[in-house]
Amino acid sequence: MCQSEPSLLDPILLRPLLGSYAGRFDVDALAVCDSTSSELLRRVDAGAPSGTVVVADRQTAGRGRRGRSWLSAPADSLTFSLLWRFPGTPLELSGLSLVVGVALARALAALGARGVGLKWPNDILLRRTGEFAKLAGILIEMASDRRGTQAVIGIGLNLWAPAGELGQAAAGLADALAAGEPPERHAVLAALLLELVRVLDAFTVDGFAGQKSEWQRWHAWQDEPVRVVEDGRELLAGTCIGADTDGSLLVRSERGVERVLAGDVSLRHA
Repeated sequence: MCQSEPSLLDPILLRPLLGSYAGRFDVDALAVCDSTSSELLRRVDAGAPSGTVVVADRQTAGRGRRGRSWLSAPADSLTFSLLWRFPGTPLELSGLSLVVGVALARALAALGARGVGLKWPNDILLRRTGEFAKLAGILIEMASDRRGTQAVIGIGLNLWAPAGELGQAAAGLADALAAGEPPERHAVLAALLLELVRVLDAFTVDGFAGQKSEWQRWHAWQDEPVRVVEDGRELLAGTCIGADTDGSLLVRSERGVERVLAGDVSLRHA
């Protein structure tokens, strides 16, 4: 559950940074939370409106894709979840994690970040010294009812590179900026939310197809050799040629162009 200690983030300070879009969001900042997505899902059950945002300085049980944990500490990272309601069913929202990635890449570039790239289906990478390190991750959980589909969009962004032993290379926003340190946290959150509302509004109308070309431009592994793995077993190897109009991954293998659907698979650079 969550605690009501004072947070490093203040929704009152955030509001003017959102400008004319401030009314689209209802932001609650918490000092400590089990998981911003878990907290937001509890609020969904209580009727929280679209645009509700829960941001936490520290998560004690944050989670990522395929059950991985995502721990956060004050000032080192920015972790939040956004509720967005869509008409239609979850099947009509294929490619949602990809357009969320586009929004994050746009926002980070606007903040001055260089070397940002996207990895299918839900990672934001940073190129450094010839390789890519994970900068941010996206986890989307959906449920539907008679009003349509609600998506809880969880985002974890490293402001500083995490310390300690990690399962993969990781970077912080500070590594991508000439100043060598991240902007003030309210400015970062505002930049992300502004791009999210623009991208999600467009996605509601055009789906992923409307932003496919932009995702492709941010795609870190375009035309690179990749492996598709499930539970440690290689399913497919070939050249990554981008995403289809429904958000599925396209890989050119010895058998031709094959489609890979997001699920319990992992994409790795060969």
